[in-house]
Amino acid sequence: MKTKNSKSSYSEATATLYINGKTPIFNVSSEIEKQYNWIDNKRTDEVVGYKAYFVQEGVNPFAVKFEQEPTLPPFLSEVKLDNLEAIEIRSNVYFRATGVRVVK
Repeated sequence: MKTKNSKSSYSEATATLYINGKTPIFNVSSEIEKQYNWIDNKRTDEVVGYKAYFVQEGVNPFAVKFEQEPTLPPFLSEVKLDNLEAIEIRSNVYFRATGVRVVK
């Protein structure tokens, strides 16, 4: 996702600029990706986060980072992202959430 502004921290307000809270979000990941710490351009074995991909009508698929490993819902399940926040850095938008749940 591209943006014109740059802000200094994650916020729910920034997330609502890009993700509509009234339109369903669907899981398009078949597995959780681990994110590792890098030191001196070398990957360590330290896991610093987890990433999964989601999609919403009218929005390109987007990645969401989690600090704790979430339980991944079945592929194409409608989901709710807990405490979804976003940050704008240069011309990109990055998302994070505290959890993901299947919508019943």
